[in-house]
Amino acid sequence: MIRSILKDEVFLREKSVPATQDDITVIDDLVDTLRANLDECVGMAANMIGIKKRILVFSVGDSIISMVNPVILKKEKSYETEESCLSLTGFRKTTRYETIEVEYLDRDFKKHKEIFNGFTAQIIQHEVDHFEGIII
Repeated sequence: MIRSILKDEVFLREKSVPATQDDITVIDDLVDTLRANLDECVGMAANMIGIKKRILVFSVGDSIISMVNPVILKKEKSYETEESCLSLTGFRKTTRYETIEVEYLDRDFKKHKEIFNGFTAQIIQHEVDHFEGIII
């Protein structure tokens, strides 16, 4: 189901809690909502649709990838950039890392550990910040 994008900064500053298998519908709602906003957005965290769970989705080509309870294990090569967010107006400066290693669960709660680079790594870092209540 396509959900509304939350813009309440007080809510967005609250930390998210780990997701469980009972949260599968949140993944589906995030995927549907991201698809509906692909012209303006490449990734979403669950708190952006009003749910404080550690679930994110992002677009890569024609696919949408979901990550449940992702943890960034390693970061390499920091750089400064500007980002925007559907939950906020305008662009803001932030520091990101060119390469990250992430451990996460997929939609079926199967564990993965992968290395991501470039823009994909940047998207994941932005969404993981959402889990911590960090607003760029």
